[in-house]
Order: sequence, then C-alpha cells, then structure tokens
Amino acid sequence: MRRGQRTRIPNVVAGALTLLLLGVAVFFGFTKAVPFRDHVEIEAAFRTANNVKPGSPVRIAGVDVGEVVAVRPMGDGQPASVVRMRLRERGMPIHRDATFKIRPRIFLEGNFFVDVQPGSPSMPELGDGDRVPISQTAAPVQLDQVLGALQADTRKDLQTLLDQLGEGLSGEGAAGYNRSIRWWEPAYRDSAIVADALQGEAERDLSEYLAGAGAFAEGLDRDPARLRALLRDFNTTAGAFARADDALAAGIEELPRTLRAGLPALAALNEAFPSVRRLAREARPGVRSSPAALRESRPLLRELRGLLSRGELGGLARDLRPVVPDLTRLNGGLVPLYDQVGRLSSCQTEAILPWSSDTVQDAQFPAQGRVFEEAPKPLVGLAGESRSGDSNGQWFRVLLGRTQFQYAYPLGTDRFFLTAQPLQGVNPPKKDVRRPPLRPDVPCETQEPPDLRTQPGPAPRGIRLARLSPADPDVQRALGRAVDRLRAQARGTGVRISDDPITSVAELEAAR
Repeated sequence: MRRGQRTRIPNVVAGALTLLLLGVAVFFGFTKAVPFRDHVEIEAAFRTANNVKPGSPVRIAGVDVGEVVAVRPMGDGQPASVVRMRLRERGMPIHRDATFKIRPRIFLEGNFFVDVQPGSPSMPELGDGDRVPISQTAAPVQLDQVLGALQADTRKDLQTLLDQLGEGLSGEGAAGYNRSIRWWEPAYRDSAIVADALQGEAERDLSEYLAGAGAFAEGLDRDPARLRALLRDFNTTAGAFARADDALAAGIEELPRTLRAGLPALAALNEAFPSVRRLAREARPGVRSSPAALRESRPLLRELRGLLSRGELGGLARDLRPVVPDLTRLNGGLVPLYDQVGRLSSCQTEAILPWSSDTVQDAQFPAQGRVFEEAPKPLVGLAGESRSGDSNGQWFRVLLGRTQFQYAYPLGTDRFFLTAQPLQGVNPPKKDVRRPPLRPDVPCETQEPPDLRTQPGPAPRGIRLARLSPADPDVQRALGRAVDRLRAQARGTGVRISDDPITSVAELEAAR
C-alpha cells in the first residue's frame, strides 16, 4: 500500500452495514417503537371497544403513558373486545385492582383514549401479558345507546311517571314535599346503616348473598306462570291504591301523628324485649314439662268440673251473689290496710328479723345465743315473781345478801345502790346521742340497722363497805342523808321513819 493512499472498505462490510441500516429503518417504520426500552403490555376486556384502535393513547391523570397496540374480539361468541396496551416505564406500576375506562378526547383531537386508574398500592402489580377483567373496565354511553334504551313502552312509562309526579307536586303536594325534607336526614342515615350492614361482616358474606340471590332468582324463574300471576295481582293492587288515592292521601296525612304516638310506644316495647327474652328463656323448661303436667292434671280437672257444677260451687256462687258487691267494696277498702301490712312485713323481714338474729358482743358476759334467744330469758323470772299470794293480794320475796360495794346513782348525787361484787364496766357505754326523728315517710327497711358491737365503758368509782364500820363518819353521813330523804317522802302518810333506813323503806312501801 502506498503512503497517503486511503484504505478502502471491503464490499462485504459495506453491504452488511447497508442491510443493517435498512433493517433498522424498516423496524422503526412498522413498529414505531424505540427498541431496548422497558415497557409492559397489558390486556383489558371491554364490553365494546368504542372506536378505540391501534395508536390510541393510554393516559394516567391526563399524561400519556402508552398506546393501544391491538384490538380484537374476545371470541367464543362473547359480545366483548380485548384491547392490548403497551405502557412505558413511567406509567408503571399498575395494580390488580386498577380500572380502565374508554373516554372521548376533546373535540379538536377526536377519537377516544384509555384512562387508567393505577389501583391501590397494597394490591399486587400486573405483569407483562396480564389481563384486566371486564368487571374493572367501562366504556362511555353513546347517544344511539340512550335513544335505543328509550323504546316506545319505556317512553310511555316515563311520561306516566312525570305526569304523576307533576300531579303530586301540584296544589299542596309541593308544600307536603317541603315538609317531608326534615325526614330525609334520618331516612338517608338509616339507609346508609342498612347499606353498610349489607356489605357483611365476614369475608364471604357478599358471595354467599349472591349465591342465595341466585337461588332465589332461579326459584322465581322455575315457574314463570306464577310469576306473571304475581305481577298481575300486584298491578291489580296498585290499581286499587290508585282508585283510592284520596283515602290514601288522607291516611298518609295522618301518618306523622301516628308516628309521634307510635315511636315512644315502640321504644318502650324495645326496652321491654330483654325482660321478655329472659322470661321466655326461664319459661322454656316449664313449657316443655307442661304436656306431662296437663296429662297428670286431667283427673283433677274432671273433679273440678263437677265441683263447679250448679249443684256444688255454681249454686253457692248464685247464693253469694248479693254479698259480692259488699265484698268488692271491702276489698277496695282493704287496699290501704294491705299497704301498711306490706310495709310492716317488709320492715320485719328486712330490719327486725336480721337484727334479732344478731348476737350481742360482750367480752365479760358473752351471750349464749342470738338476740331472739336471749331476750325472753328474763320473762321467766318475771312470770314466777308473783305466783304466791294471800287474802291481801299477791306478794313476792326479795332475798338480800351481804353487800360490799356502794355506788352513787346517778353520779354526783346523794342516791346510791349496793352490790355484792364490784362493777367491771358499763356496757353499752353511756353516750350523749339523741334519738333520731321519727320519719313515717321513710321505709323502715332503708334505715341503718342497730349495731350491737360495743366496747364496755369504765366502771364508776365505788366504795368498798367491808372496810367501813357503822361508826365511820362517812357512813354516818350517808345514812343520815338517806333517813332525811325517807322522812321527806313519808310526810302525810302517817308512817314513822326510824333511824334504820332499811326498816323505814319497808314501812314506807307497805304504807303506799
């Protein structure tokens, strides 16, 4: 090769490069797509393609993210079309709950485009070649479809509906319509509650409802003759309502007042249902055993039938007929008495009997029984106190023992009493407690029951007489004061009071 001479490309290489460039040009001319770019092809089933054709744009929120590459019938005789779309990377991801709608473009653009809602991020993503079902697609309604739906019979029914609506709103109808507006809020609220309840609580509630609705529809379709008869009878019923529209209007006018009276009654009935349910549950065992009880009671019923005959209680009732009015008045008059007796019984059951079953707590002298067992014990001694007597009347004996202790009574006075044993305490202790006022208007059983638990108070200070002699100055003064009191009490009785106080007390009591 000579110096400065250019290198010539071989003919084989030049031919290969020319073929490569022609292939790229042909590819771009027919596919109109840039190779080696990421894209996903997704199919969607539509009831009608609605003039969507290859090259129609695919948009998300108004932004082009792809185009339609093919439109073909679904096949198998199904009235639907499958639209294949190629989405670029910026239009991804598309989730499985995405929706596809065919929408018209603006007037200057013409034709239609596919509007995509990508779906929920929590759902799985669609992959290359996946198909969106027809339940997640929609196509716009065309004018010819609207006109096709309004057939002659449909237009006639629509005219009838509008005519009846205009007649209903004429005169006072509009005012009644306005008055009904205040009931819309609770009606819509309750309808929303019903609609929410229809969604179900479990995962398969809707599918089970649809299965049940399908079985119901199948049952209706099983006998078309009866279904036609039902619709014919319903038409007859509706015609009867139409002929009595004045009476029906008057009845509807009375409906608000009926509701005002009925709603409180229904509320009270609703509140009573729990008690009725409990009564029904409690009554079930008795109801189950009722047949056996009725069979066993048949002999008794036969005897009662004879007892109620005219020769028995029937005749007695006839003879007592003049007395019945008086007995009725007596029963009416006994109502207040029974009311008081009921209160007394309630007081005895709820207050007196629980108190009488209590036990007095005393550490020094513990009770051997309850209150109702300890209370009657002194009555035995009182009953046997005056069993002896003579011509002058009944009399009783008093046994006097040797006294050793002297206590003033009341404290701080000249009166005193004697005991053989020292006092150990005071129970119940003396308290400055006023008696509560008597409240006849307050039930006895609601009052606080008495509390028998007490702590003994300290014993009063006494004098041990065994350490004193009759010549003791204190004893002499105490005896002198006792004699003076006895002489003051004996004035006008003719009793002579001696210097011995005990003898003077016996003489004074005999004189009285």
